Amino acid sequence: MNKLKKIIPLILLMFACSLSFGQQKDWDKIKTLKIAFITERLNLSSKEAQTFWPIYNEYQSKREELHIKGHDEIRKKFDESEKLSESDSAKLLDKYLQYEKEEEELEQTYLRKITKVISAKKTLLLIRSEGDFKRKLIKQYRDKHKGDK
Repeated sequence: MNKLKKIIPLILLMFACSLSFGQQKDWDKIKTLKIAFITERLNLSSKEAQTFWPIYNEYQSKREELHIKGHDEIRKKFDESEKLSESDSAKLLDKYLQYEKEEEELEQTYLRKITKVISAKKTLLLIRSEGDFKRKLIKQYRDKHKGDK
């Protein structure tokens, strides 16, 4: 019985790690597909690609950090907003507005940097391509799970 008490938490930990690893593999696959999609759409020269991808990757990393911060500090609390006092609601709203402002500033900074590397036309194509990729991904997800209902 004592051995069982030691083994069960270990099995649960291994199961949780395998789920987490599986999700990470899915995200890595999506990121790879997105890079290929953008690369094909933008038709970057080798010189453009050398300067574009480090800036783009830095932006994606900062955006992800900001998203996690926003989720941890703000979005989780939205579910409890009915229980918050008016004062706490005002503070949460201020945090949300600050988060939105930071997100907008990050995107503006990034787009200015990118436009120095690739043309304005390709920058607009990049913005459109990111949206197209997102829509394509959602469509594939819906098509794949249509039969699950």
